[in-house]
Amino acid sequence: MFEGCFTALVTPFKKGKVDEESLRKLVEFQIENGVDGLVPCGTTGESATLTHDEHNRVIDIVIETSDGRVPIIAGTGSNSTSETIMLTNYGEKAGATAALLISPYYNKPTQEGLFEHYKAVAKETSIPLILYNVPGRTAVNMSPEIVARLSEIENIIGIKEATGNLEQVSNVIEYSKDDFIVLSGDDFATYPMLAIGAKGVISVTSNIAPKDVSDMCRFFREGKFAEALKLHYKLQLLHRAMFVQTNPIPVKTALSMMEVMAEEFRLPLVSMADKDKAVIEITLKEYGLI
Repeated sequence: MFEGCFTALVTPFKKGKVDEESLRKLVEFQIENGVDGLVPCGTTGESATLTHDEHNRVIDIVIETSDGRVPIIAGTGSNSTSETIMLTNYGEKAGATAALLISPYYNKPTQEGLFEHYKAVAKETSIPLILYNVPGRTAVNMSPEIVARLSEIENIIGIKEATGNLEQVSNVIEYSKDDFIVLSGDDFATYPMLAIGAKGVISVTSNIAPKDVSDMCRFFREGKFAEALKLHYKLQLLHRAMFVQTNPIPVKTALSMMEVMAEEFRLPLVSMADKDKAVIEITLKEYGLI
């Protein structure tokens, strides 16, 4: 169930509010192009600036629109343990397949603090939980040893690993229990991570190129390594463009150029300068997306 390409969905806005019509359109676009699952309300979904009501509504829309066709991993993490439990309980009640929990940001907890945080959430919920390690956003790297301890908790089933550090990923896989799932959180590193035992990716780039990212994962799963590697290198062009500025600014800009949604962000994120937008436009044209 948790193998392949899971798209870290952007949250479309229109005149300051969640654009529900465009969100449904994006979900359909993803499913039609073969993604294995969807992840609303993650970093790419600007979850840190959504109100609780908006956060829950986005999860509801994605679950309703997908209508059981693909698994939904709801982003429900926060830097507050109590808030994480509240959001995760809502995701479970709404019918999400699993929950994605970012490491508490800003607080800079110790490794033992991270363990206790996730242990507390697991105790208060029964939905499958996927840890999310992205030290570039949280200022704390979750060690493979702590991940291994957490993997022994029954409803903690995996981790989204976004360090881009293959040694760390390898250690996580080696130290954790055998059925623990590792998903790439870095589009550039997906193929190498698959090669050392990861099961898939929670992808930013698949917002705009869902078929190619999904096919790369599927080819690898089917043992068609040459075909997967070819797509890995083809996608590098898009990956570079999608991270030319802070995510999700480039990917939302690209989606607006593809006429999927309006180009609108929520402060403190702002639109790209024209010279940077030109880079996105040139890349999309070269790739054949516009």
